[in-house]
Amino acid sequence: MQPALRRPNARVTGKVAVVTVAGILTAMVTPFDADGGVAEEPAARLARHLLDHGSDGLVLTGTTGETSTLTDEEKGRMWDIGVEVVRGHDRDGILIAGTGSNDTRHAVELTERAAAAGVDAVLVVSPYYNRPNRRGLVAHFRAVANATDLPIVLYNIPSRTAVDMPNDLLAELGQIDNIVAVKQSREEGCEPIDGLALLAGNDDLLGAVLDMGGAGGILVASHLVGHELRRMIDEPDERAAIEQRLLPLYEALAVAPACISTKAALNMLGHGVGGVRLPMVEASPEEEATIRATLESLGLLERV
Repeated sequence: MQPALRRPNARVTGKVAVVTVAGILTAMVTPFDADGGVAEEPAARLARHLLDHGSDGLVLTGTTGETSTLTDEEKGRMWDIGVEVVRGHDRDGILIAGTGSNDTRHAVELTERAAAAGVDAVLVVSPYYNRPNRRGLVAHFRAVANATDLPIVLYNIPSRTAVDMPNDLLAELGQIDNIVAVKQSREEGCEPIDGLALLAGNDDLLGAVLDMGGAGGILVASHLVGHELRRMIDEPDERAAIEQRLLPLYEALAVAPACISTKAALNMLGHGVGGVRLPMVEASPEEEATIRATLESLGLLERV
């Protein structure tokens, strides 16, 4: 097992010494080239741009990164790129790898591979489609935790997995030494959990999570307005006003699945991240018009 990395922002949580999983963490898209392959240089450029513009860290090969259509080799290459960018950046950012699967053995293999690549933490979604019961969920996450000393962020998103992890289960999982945080994408019952840092899993949950003492969020809009989202942490008195201003952007990015709408917006802003892989399809003209109008209303296109 690879020991938890000790970076300058590491802290002791009472469990293990881990990198602080907090702040504005961008669930980065995976750029593709014209042939549909992973575009490595655009990926590195985008990662640097995000760290330069408000992101405290990156989450690679998550849902927005189209993890379900990436090969294990492509995931490994994205992690290598991310490690190189984050370690070479003057900001003390963190790198989290999405290593979840509905096959426990595969989740363990991906987690071990990500640890070998040098990531700081892993994000592990609850198993989808096969819908394990509570004992199965505990056994799954315990097996992944036993495979590494890296910090683990649980990912609770019942709208995608058809499995909801209630707060008492999350608290139980939080007793495992290296399970340190939860990305919560369930609005109802979203609240602090003993032993776990609480991260907003949806952009529009960030304000509420911060208000209840949460650690930050794993977000999508931070591709575009990272500094503004960081202000929601740094300037709590302005939090509600900032959130109100950004609500139209959250809505615009929801006109299509996040990887589609975010890539459309990034391409409009000149980042050249390419298209999406089937079964995802490009944004429709109507969806693009909505996204463009919102970017214009926020003055983002004026900077291009």
